[in-house]
Amino acid sequence: MSSAAPELQKKPVNFSNILLGAGLNLFEVTTLGQPLEVTKTTMAANRSLSLIQAAKVVWSRGGPLGYYQGLIPWAWLEASTKGAVLLFVSTEAEYHFKKAGANNFGAGILGGVAGGLAQAYLTMGFCTCMKTVEITRSKAAATGVPVQSTFQVFKEIYKKEGIRGINRGVNAVAIRQCTNWGSRYGLARLAEEGIRSATGKSESDKLSFVEKIACSVIGGGLSAWNQPIEVVRVEMQSRAKDSNRPKNLTVVTALKYIYQQNGIKGLYRGVTPRIGLGVWQTVCMVGMGDVAKEWVGKVTGETPVGKGH
Repeated sequence: MSSAAPELQKKPVNFSNILLGAGLNLFEVTTLGQPLEVTKTTMAANRSLSLIQAAKVVWSRGGPLGYYQGLIPWAWLEASTKGAVLLFVSTEAEYHFKKAGANNFGAGILGGVAGGLAQAYLTMGFCTCMKTVEITRSKAAATGVPVQSTFQVFKEIYKKEGIRGINRGVNAVAIRQCTNWGSRYGLARLAEEGIRSATGKSESDKLSFVEKIACSVIGGGLSAWNQPIEVVRVEMQSRAKDSNRPKNLTVVTALKYIYQQNGIKGLYRGVTPRIGLGVWQTVCMVGMGDVAKEWVGKVTGETPVGKGH
């Protein structure tokens, strides 16, 4: 358990990971990330819809552009800030946990949890909330009422509910993010150990780019086990009209409400696009992130985080 600790070199803080994380996450959300996010959120907010029906609803909002609803400015703001925080905090935390004696799997989980919590409370709250509002609010144009701009909605929420309203559901976001990235990093590192064992590579041997991506696919796909908290998060942040929904939802009351309305299936609504999203996010932030950190280290002369990265 602690045998790997002496092999880690003392390293400076890699501040380049802040810019690297922002760039990688902007790439992730602008490509496949936002379409999968919009589809997943639509299904989680409208739990009677199948995947095909949800796709049709999204398409009805503007064709291909409907899948990028909420991208500008909220998803871009969220992606750039949370990516920067995630890669920086998780990398530093993972290194220090390994230095303290944790193995790759344990350090990966703990590093991912630290990064997920940091990004949720420092940057994601209001962006995630506003992005969900943008995706789930009913289109007033259908009733003849002028459609509010996203900034008008933001001002209205702030005027009525203040900071608490803008950050509605932030605790659910934090639970989702720490379990998301704890699972993604931990399972990806576990998959890396499995590949090393199968191929006879030692801890000091680098994995190929394809092997890194394969590990990220495994970690990202399996991390969708926490879909119920994602459905809870969407329900708490959604502005869709529902007279049966309790006011001032908490994580617990939202969980009970969803279960009463839709049963166990309702808590896993949207899990299919969520698996795709988890895979793509993990490929970008873990697999491509490791490769990019290694490249930046060579260019800048910064010390790599340690073996296994």
